Amino acid sequence: MTDGILGKAATMEIPIHGNGEAGQLPEDDGLEQDLQQVMVSGPNLNETSIVSGGYGGSGDGLIPTGSGRHPSHNATPSGPGDEVARGIAGEKFDIVKKWGINTYKCTKQLLSERFGRGSRTVDLELELQIELLRETKRKYESVLQLGRALTAHLYSLLQTQHALGDAFADLSQKSPELQEEFGYNAETQKLLCKNGETLLGAVNFFVSSINTLVTKTMEDTLMTVKQYEAARLEYDAYRTDLEELSLGPRDGGTRGRLESAQATFQAHRDKYEKLRGDVAIKLKFLEENKIKVMHKQLLLFHNAVSAYFAGNQKQLEQTLQQFNIKLRPPGAEKPSWLEEQ
Repeated sequence: MTDGILGKAATMEIPIHGNGEAGQLPEDDGLEQDLQQVMVSGPNLNETSIVSGGYGGSGDGLIPTGSGRHPSHNATPSGPGDEVARGIAGEKFDIVKKWGINTYKCTKQLLSERFGRGSRTVDLELELQIELLRETKRKYESVLQLGRALTAHLYSLLQTQHALGDAFADLSQKSPELQEEFGYNAETQKLLCKNGETLLGAVNFFVSSINTLVTKTMEDTLMTVKQYEAARLEYDAYRTDLEELSLGPRDGGTRGRLESAQATFQAHRDKYEKLRGDVAIKLKFLEENKIKVMHKQLLLFHNAVSAYFAGNQKQLEQTLQQFNIKLRPPGAEKPSWLEEQ
């Protein structure tokens, strides 16, 4: 990043003030999506089996009861298996309870931020880089879409030129008075097809590389960004909770709750700091990788297109050799214009 105010920005809490008029709050299309983001990660109930009729578990190990009847007082006492079942059910309940509390706090924090009644922690420099990445990804997706359209048009052009060349060749054999004219037009279309196949191979290689950069490399970094943003929301939610408890009365019960809140807050703070570091590292490596990949691909695209429209067959073939691109031979089992070495 360039030096300056943003380059020196540290993590800070930015208060958000509302206008106090509920009926005039601006609509935010992203609010519903953000709330869904908060709710999407349900509690992890896969670590142990579900028993005692909880959350979709099987009936194995359950104590059967008659329809509409209460169990007899002379029923067989519970065994060790029933104790284990109750323990697992209790564990599941605790997981769901913790998830519900966490979801409530995060939803409350999100709404507080959106409606101007709370504050959020902001790393200005990092968020600027994240927004730049999202904008870059949108632009590269546009280039990818246009590149795919170009390959489709080139392929269609090649099919037409091939058919036209065959038609000229046939007429050359059947029209003695125009045999020479039809003949050199057939040869021209044949040469254009050959050069077009070479160009299409280069463009496909370009498109494939852009696709990998956008859908894998950039997307992987953005997945870490989403985890970081969720951790930031949790961090601020528990920070707010701790601040509210700190302002309350200090009796015996409050001190215990305060210590527990302090420990929970610290855990979320550690998670937030770790993910913030992970995002910064991934952004750095992504930028380096993007420059390296695009330098190669833009050079390939320029050289191939220039050679094709200049009619320089030798230079066009040398371009593919330079970038280790090999075309599949005609009649391959899986028709493709490109095979990377």
